[in-house]
Amino acid sequence: MEKELFDFVAERANILAAADTSKQDTKEAAQAWKDAVAADDSDAAVEAATNDLLDFLEGRMLGIDDLIAFAEGPAADIMGAEAAAGMLAGAKARKAEGWKYCICEAHVAAAELLGKFGRIEL
Repeated sequence: MEKELFDFVAERANILAAADTSKQDTKEAAQAWKDAVAADDSDAAVEAATNDLLDFLEGRMLGIDDLIAFAEGPAADIMGAEAAAGMLAGAKARKAEGWKYCICEAHVAAAELLGKFGRIEL
């Protein structure tokens, strides 16, 4: 894997491993990628670890319409009215720009990875 692409994946794996919005299993999958490439930085190992991470992320994306429905519904009870209103405004603005997925840090990183490797259309 070329250095620029490796750095792109590494940056997003770091986000996924640390983001408050990442679920625990996502954090673990991102950490597994980091551990795998630290143990063996050969092209074959990096590509295998990257494919494992992409396979894990694929199908886990929250659509922007689902985010909007959450923000309009139970989000206020969970996060508070102000946070839910901010989430809703942000989601509607991104949808108007053509964004298809959740706008949280973890989903943005995952979408960028999946899009870069042709697994989803951004």
